[in-house]
Parts: sequence; structure tokens; C-alpha cells
Amino acid sequence: MKSKMIKIPIKFSAIVFALLVCVACGCESDNNDITIDPAEGLVLDVDSSLFLTNTSAVKITTVPCTLSDGTVTDCYQIVANSTPSDHEMGPWCPDNISDDATAGGIWLENGQVYDVDGAFIENMATFYNDTTWQMYDANGDIYKTSTEDDCANAANPNVGAEYENFCVECLPSYVADLTQTYLIPITPVKLSSSVAFGGPGGFPGMGEQGPSQRGIAFNGVVFDAPAPTDAILGAYTLAPFDDAGGHINLNAGYHYHAATGVSTKISQIDNHAAMIGYALDGHGLFAQLDANANEPTDLDDCRGHYDETRGYHYHADAPGNNNFINCLYGAYAN
Repeated sequence: MKSKMIKIPIKFSAIVFALLVCVACGCESDNNDITIDPAEGLVLDVDSSLFLTNTSAVKITTVPCTLSDGTVTDCYQIVANSTPSDHEMGPWCPDNISDDATAGGIWLENGQVYDVDGAFIENMATFYNDTTWQMYDANGDIYKTSTEDDCANAANPNVGAEYENFCVECLPSYVADLTQTYLIPITPVKLSSSVAFGGPGGFPGMGEQGPSQRGIAFNGVVFDAPAPTDAILGAYTLAPFDDAGGHINLNAGYHYHAATGVSTKISQIDNHAAMIGYALDGHGLFAQLDANANEPTDLDDCRGHYDETRGYHYHADAPGNNNFINCLYGAYAN
């Protein structure tokens, strides 16, 4: 799998250093972005300066809001056009079964990440043990969507037989005028019990139903619910993700289904996993693995835990699991 990493360590490192000094001394911080709750410990406000607002892709304002637990507070309103400023989108579908991995994206299956190159398309009948798969013609050219109408029809839950064995590739030009608005509480409010996500991909047994989306990357792209891969495959279509773990839906725009390390990451001075964005409850969202390729061993059911530098925060699931976090342990904006 191809990837790149963008690091922005300076500002965050300074914050972490200040926190470490304060924790060691037991001092009260003058920074109103940092509080010590006797019950919950360290609580960090969302740092809006970490978002990539240097282009028109992301705009942030402060608005009043009410959280799911009734807390009346302020939220950051993030308006994004689903166009990442830190990496290119695509490619998704290769053109021919002779194409290498640079011509296509990735697919997530049983916890693994596979390059969607020509060989992957050629061998789908074997991969899925189903001879119905034949996504290319006698010349090895791959059948794939080529218009916005094709994208809409092939991505429809009731996709027609005419799109069977098509690779679905929806292009950025189809959603160029689309914007999405998200609310994130500036100061996270930790709950006593977790909140299940609403919509598909919710984690069962986790209490009330919350939002379906998981969080926001620093480039304004949403960390979305798990992709409905069973439905996609059941229609004998394939809708690959690009190397950043994203693809395009005409209603949702460009969005992520996996944290692959391509979007902006903020490294940590203590070798902790890099920060990749914020969950919708305002708690930080970090990569799965730390600098030594280790995953925390004390994660709760939501994939969160606490430390004295970052407070309560989450770690994204492995990219191949088509998942980010399992639930929220904080109040979200209604």
C-alpha cells in the first residue's frame, strides 16, 4: 500500500511540553484551552489552529450549541468542501488488468488492505471464489463507470444488472460545489457511559444512538461510518478507496473509510501515535500505532483511553477493518 505522511510537530510539541511541566508541578494552567477536571483529569479543548484553513476548503467559526447530554456550550462549526488540501484524490479503478498499483486504489477485506491493481481485478473470481466476477473484456480493459449518471446508478443500493461487474469510480468534479457542515464541542464533555453510532456500522450494545459519522480530519474530510462493502460486493460491483482510504459519494462528497496515514498527521514528542483529527465529541483522534508500531493495550470499547498528556482520546482501528472508532464516550452536538 502506498502512503505518505505530513508532520506538523512544532506547535503541538510546545503544547505537550507545557502540559508535561504543568502535570509534573501540579500547577494551574493559565491557558484556557487546558483544564484539570478533578473527576476526569486533563481535558483539552479542540485546537482549531490544527485544521488546514489556509485554503477555502475548510472554514471554522464559533457558534452556540447544545450537546447530547444537555450541556449548553460553544462549538466549532466546520464547513468543508470535501476537497483535501494535503493530498490528491484517487485514482480508484485501474484501466486494464496489466496496470500496476499506481493506477488504482485499495480495497479493505477481512482486516487486510489490498492494492486494486490490474491483477486484483483479474483474479476477483478466485479471490471471492465466485466465477460471476469478470470485470474486464477480452482485451483486458476494465469495465468502470465514466459519467456522473453512471456513478449515481452504480452506487444506488438497488443497482441494476447493467452495472454488474463494474468498477465504480466517482470523480471529484461531480461534487465540486458540495459542502458539508460539522459541529464539534470546543470543550469535550466526557460521559459516564458510551454512545452508539447511529446508522449502518453502529457498535451494538452501546446505549443510545448517536451520529453516524466518526470525526473530522485536519483537512476537513469526514471520517465516515464503515463502507457497506457487503452490499457493494453483493451487486457484483467494486467501489475502491484511494490510497488515503477515501472515495466519493454524490451526497457525502469525498470521505474516508480508513486511516491509512496519508492525510495530515501531527507527530508526538513522546513517540505516542500521531494525531489525525478529532472525533465528533471533541476528543482527539490518533493513529492506531505509535512510533514503535505498537497499539495501546488498554483501549476501551470505543477504542479510547486516557493519558496525562492528551487526556481522554481515541485510536483509529486498523485500516483493513473498514472502521475508525466503535462508539463515542463524549457528548456530541445535536
